[in-house]
Amino acid sequence: MACTWPANDEQMIAYHDTEWGVPVHDDKKHFEFLVLDCFQAGLSWKTILHRRRFFKKAFAGFDYKKVAKFTDADVERLMQDAGIIRNKLKITGTIKNAKAFMDIQKEFGSFDAYIWQFVDGKTVVNKHKQSSTIPATSKESDAMSKALKKRGFTFVGSTICYAYMQAAGMVNDHLVSCRRHKECMK
Repeated sequence: MACTWPANDEQMIAYHDTEWGVPVHDDKKHFEFLVLDCFQAGLSWKTILHRRRFFKKAFAGFDYKKVAKFTDADVERLMQDAGIIRNKLKITGTIKNAKAFMDIQKEFGSFDAYIWQFVDGKTVVNKHKQSSTIPATSKESDAMSKALKKRGFTFVGSTICYAYMQAAGMVNDHLVSCRRHKECMK
């Protein structure tokens, strides 16, 4: 039995089978997941995943250096982009997050070196037998949320941070009956 959340959606299945829970150590990929999880706030992951290519185009291929330089004109352009979620707070928050992301890189050498500290540099491997026991937050996501907010990030509540940790492989929440549970531990 695999994880049930992808249901029968091809994009969700592909994401589950190739990305979700795989440890990320590339700063550009970290930024991508932060952007997507920021926009997920209050929405379903399916909604965001189905618009991923539009987000990629809208946010300069998830190039945080370019996003950090976005202007008010870029915000207005994005507010007209029907392919993404047109939420001005999330758009301006993403630009603010890109700047804070780069500040962390300057201080720690990479965002990756900073963010993995919240799990002591290794994936937290959970052993859930059913989806209903997977939490929405953890003490690690609480700490991450608090620390990121202190550094100027927005849309990084504990639930968003936990979803990000799952996506970035900092937490392995594949059900133990799912073949991906063991694959993501390699």
